[in-house]
Parts: sequence; C-alpha cells; structure tokens
Amino acid sequence: MQKTLHFKLNGKPAEITTDGSRKLLWVLRTDMGLTGTRYGCGAAQCGACTVVVGKSAVRSCQIAVEDVDGKEVTTIEGLSRNGDLHPLQRAFVDHEAMQCGYCTSGMIMNAYGLLLSNPQPTRAQIIEAMDGNLCRCGAYLRIVEAVQSAALEMKGRVRK
Repeated sequence: MQKTLHFKLNGKPAEITTDGSRKLLWVLRTDMGLTGTRYGCGAAQCGACTVVVGKSAVRSCQIAVEDVDGKEVTTIEGLSRNGDLHPLQRAFVDHEAMQCGYCTSGMIMNAYGLLLSNPQPTRAQIIEAMDGNLCRCGAYLRIVEAVQSAALEMKGRVRK
C-alpha cells in the first residue's frame, strides 16, 4: 500500500510516496540515489547497510521505510559538512582502515552511532560495538584505531 512518508535525510526534509514496507536500504539507494549505503547479506549480519536513525545505528536492509517516518536518518553521504570530512571519515583514511572499501560506509556509520551514545568508548567497547560489522579484508585493528582516534578528535583532545 502506497504511503507518503516524511523524514529528515542527512539534515534535510525528505518525502517519498511508496509502499511503506519497502526496506530503507532500497529506498535510499534506488529512490534517493544515495549509493554509499551498501547491500551486503540482506540479513542484518554483515553491517554493510548500516545507517543512523535518530542516534542509533540500524541495519537498513531490515528496517521498513515506514519505520523512519518522522525521524532523522543519516547516511555516509550526510557526515561530511561543506566538503570537509567528518572526523571518522578522516580517521579511516589516516589509519588506512579500509582496503576494498565495500564495508567502510557501514563501519563508519556503526562507529558514528557508537560515538553518539558513548563519546569516550574504551577499546573493549569499540570492539564489542563493531563486532557485528564484517570486513573481508581484515582491517579490524586499523578500524578500532580509527574509531579511537576519531573519538579523541571529536572531544577536541587531538587535532590531525
């Protein structure tokens, strides 16, 4: 059944008329043209499709678009401001926390959700929070270092 849904997407009002049960992932990619959010497993097991809804990281392959009606959705495209990379994006580059890059947007968005809820996570908390995001290239140590670095920068303690 077609519904008109309103939500905030990357800081801007968005409206779409569609079947409310469609998965958010496909609305973002197909209807909104935001292809940074990736399709991985389709079962919420790999994390490639992670976006932030409100202040929580969610798997967009499993959430219906009607579930974000009236909410704020942030994708990887919404993190940079005025052409400046977000500290997490910069940290992933600085720490070479990516190889093929397929998982990177999901990793960054999952880390962003973590830092929204816990701005000063311990290494163990980062590892636990990132555990559900898979990287076939095995860049896990550099990913943890990147999240630690970004957390420090976001708290204003370190400038790169």
